Amino acid sequence: MANNPLTEANGVVTEALPNTQFRVKLEDGREILAHLGGKMRLYHIKVMPGDNVRLQLSPYDDKGRITFRLK
Repeated sequence: MANNPLTEANGVVTEALPNTQFRVKLEDGREILAHLGGKMRLYHIKVMPGDNVRLQLSPYDDKGRITFRLK
């Protein structure tokens, strides 16, 4: 099986959903569903609507993983 690299993107959290999922508006105008990455859950990093975040996007669907909260 081929190892497909994930693409990185920046966006702004627009809505907080249950189960640590968020609706994120990307810089290119798309709006996707994203969940918190493992280290952010482990260290209880709070993400709220309006925060700028960096995410990894799946090449297969419109979902992403939040990996970093920008200041």
